[in-house]
Amino acid sequence: MNYDAWFECELGCTYPLNEIIYRCKNCDGLLQVKHNMDALKQRSPEDWKTLFEQRYMRTEYPYGSGVWGKKELVCPIIDNENIISMYEGGTNLFWAERFGDQLGLTDLWIKQCGNSHTGSFKDLGMTVLVSMVNQIMRESGDIRAVMCASTGDTSASLAAYASAAGIPAIILLPKEKVTREQLIQPIANGALTLSLETDFDGCMAIVQKLAARKEFYLANSINSLRIEGQKTISMEILQQFNWKIPDWIIIPGGNLGNVSALGLGFLMMRELGIIDKLPRIACAQAERANPLYRSYQTDFTEFKAITAQSTQATAIQIGNPVSIHRAIRILKEFDGIVDQATEEELADAAARADRTGLFNCPHTGVALAVLIKMVERKQIQPDDRVIVISTANGLKFPDFKVGYHNVISNQPPPTYLNLPHELEADYETVLKQIDNHLGS
Repeated sequence: MNYDAWFECELGCTYPLNEIIYRCKNCDGLLQVKHNMDALKQRSPEDWKTLFEQRYMRTEYPYGSGVWGKKELVCPIIDNENIISMYEGGTNLFWAERFGDQLGLTDLWIKQCGNSHTGSFKDLGMTVLVSMVNQIMRESGDIRAVMCASTGDTSASLAAYASAAGIPAIILLPKEKVTREQLIQPIANGALTLSLETDFDGCMAIVQKLAARKEFYLANSINSLRIEGQKTISMEILQQFNWKIPDWIIIPGGNLGNVSALGLGFLMMRELGIIDKLPRIACAQAERANPLYRSYQTDFTEFKAITAQSTQATAIQIGNPVSIHRAIRILKEFDGIVDQATEEELADAAARADRTGLFNCPHTGVALAVLIKMVERKQIQPDDRVIVISTANGLKFPDFKVGYHNVISNQPPPTYLNLPHELEADYETVLKQIDNHLGS
């Protein structure tokens, strides 16, 4: 069967997916990808599940990808020969048994989205967007380059996928606000990397002006093609749990595209009859970059953009999130909550969980800190199935990890401090230190 998808605004105006457009020409609202659900419903829920299982993590290109294995529900109009895939998705669910036991939870899982090609969940959306750009360029050739503003992970993903496609990429980054490891990724992949003396919101303002020129294709999550790829996280979680619905999903929130995406994935699964209810969603923000949390305090009756302060959770240091209204709609439908974490809370939560086998990025630390608060408030019950979305690989943030395990003069040591012991190369000295540590 031929499935169809298109852009559509809230008022019902429609545009083809291969049109270079991000907002409705009439109402200026953000566009969302819509699918012919009547056509998709011609296949039964059991048939969909069987098809997904047959494709999942296999080698038939492109269907072994965690995204393109669900192509019909993501972007059916892209020809397979135009798809740029790096086998994204298929990331593991880490059963956080020891950490959960510390918190009094029996069913705690960490969805390790950072175990991807460029080390973050951004690959899931970027494969869809760059594949569409590849198709547009083959059809018309009107695009000169694809570009984004980024706090690090989006730029890494865009540069890698554009490089694989042979498409020029332009990256706008806030100077000295991304890690060295994140900065080197677009550089290594050959992207034109512009380090601007501003924050992410300043980069975003410039890149949107540039994107008004049709020759530059915008790759930020204002482009809902990104959301289509990212929504497969929720579909994959369901598949990994044999289509059983978790009780809670906890997501770090910055530009808020991920909140929107995961919600859309669950809603699509429900509409297709694959699931019959929805999980609850908690969005976790850093206290220093918390515009959604502030809006939540007013029951979402008000929203004001803020100037985000410096936070260790650099990827979510965003004061004017593009997907704010989409995220609020999702949170209302999912009986969602929003909470925040201080710098100390997010760092301690990441370090505490690291001691149970994880290696968390600071943004995952924000989500873990909110998890701890929710358990303490008894919003999460001991037998609830809880999924924390880990957005990036901790190896991309070595300064955050190393900085935690330091003692700063005139300040108390971190709660989970673990420094190396410098010793003489002497057997008895080493044995004594081991015995002291093990308590023998």
